[in-house]
Amino acid sequence: LLSVGPRLPNRSSALPSTPLLHSRYKSKEDLEAYSAHPSHVSVVKGYVLPIIDDIMSVDWVADDLATASLVPPPGSAVRVSFLKLKEDADKDTVLGVVRGIPESFKQISEFSLGENFSPGRAKGFSIASLAVFPGPRELEAVDSNEELVNYQKDKVRDQIESVVVVDYVVPEPPPAQSASL
Repeated sequence: LLSVGPRLPNRSSALPSTPLLHSRYKSKEDLEAYSAHPSHVSVVKGYVLPIIDDIMSVDWVADDLATASLVPPPGSAVRVSFLKLKEDADKDTVLGVVRGIPESFKQISEFSLGENFSPGRAKGFSIASLAVFPGPRELEAVDSNEELVNYQKDKVRDQIESVVVVDYVVPEPPPAQSASL
């Protein structure tokens, strides 16, 4: 699955208008095959690298998606969060707190969390999570509950050096092209 959609503004990230390419694979081997495929390499070299300033990639195994679809439904709002831990951080504590987020925010319809296995491309970000919401309203409802959001952040604030959060909406598929005679 490859998904690109309009980025939603949020209060969690000061990034400029930055595209996010979200892709999911059934296995590490599938990701490796895709990444090395000549067509992929050609597109990256010919069309992506000439127009971008920087790339960051965080890859993790999402064992917790066994029952979920690989494709978030069109119209879903997706929040991808990247965490860079402090040098002395307790990684297991951070993972435990992040793993518990769906229990506090019932608007989340799907959640994935993992440790990065591609450190060379991640700029020091070692944990990432992806939360899927039915739509932008549900995502905004989470953000508007500032007391609960701050309570969750306070649990790990002293463990985290940096956070990047990117929200986007999964677009509707393009209309089918009809053949003209």
